[in-house]
Amino acid sequence: MRSSIILIANPTAKNASVRKIEKAALVLRNKGLDAETCMTQKRGDAENLARRYAERRPDLIIAAGGDGTINEVLNGVAGSDIPVALLPLGTTNVLAKELRIPEDIEGALEAAVSRPARNVSLGSIETAGLTSKRYFCLMAGVGLDGKAVRDVSTSVKKVSGKAAYILSGIKNICTYSQEELSFLLDGTEIRGYGAIICKASKYGGHFRVAPEASLENSFFYTCVFRGRKRRDLVRYALGVMTGRHLRYRDVAYLKSSEVCITGRAHIQIDGDYLGASPAILSVAKDIVKLVY
Repeated sequence: MRSSIILIANPTAKNASVRKIEKAALVLRNKGLDAETCMTQKRGDAENLARRYAERRPDLIIAAGGDGTINEVLNGVAGSDIPVALLPLGTTNVLAKELRIPEDIEGALEAAVSRPARNVSLGSIETAGLTSKRYFCLMAGVGLDGKAVRDVSTSVKKVSGKAAYILSGIKNICTYSQEELSFLLDGTEIRGYGAIICKASKYGGHFRVAPEASLENSFFYTCVFRGRKRRDLVRYALGVMTGRHLRYRDVAYLKSSEVCITGRAHIQIDGDYLGASPAILSVAKDIVKLVY
């Protein structure tokens, strides 16, 4: 059992609170474990804390929060051999659903201290606006998906959670305009107006954009959406929700180890806004250890 544990917690995540985080620390200590809790205050704190504490060589770092907090922790420990476990406290907890991590405190912590750590591959993305590459574990959304995430109201998200993303998506469908983009996937060019580049299969909860995607393999599975009309955007959204999108003739679905995007579009990774393309995405093989 892992005895030295750092709990990096985001108290502003949708389902999080200081009380829940304190309860989590108490559960760990009642198991006889040495648990130290660190609270984030702003975006970027979780990554900086994870990087700093990884140098102390703890047995485990637990990321307590939503997918954005987990993404930051993974970026902080990437390339080290410090295992990371999840305590899902966010709006949708997509990675927890992907890895079948219990979403109650006791169940998640029992999984954290008893399940094995496995090597997983992450996506890596570089853009002109970034000073260094960023890693993502779930997906990169390009075009409408990225714009909708950028425009999510923080105040509405605090109150309504996932509904804030749906509302932003609806508003953007009504007004969105996108130039044609080029997606070069291992040398194969596909032109379209948006894409979801998946490293994991789940999206937005229990929806599956790329059923074959997995953190354990070294590939992306990319859906490129080639229609630009509003009725196309609505059809794609309904297709993802019903699992029918891969049957559409104007949706290209490809497996690759690299994706190069030419043209300007908004990008989100793991549910947080990143910036704009052009961009280069590649797979970082076995770059982190996840407990699940």
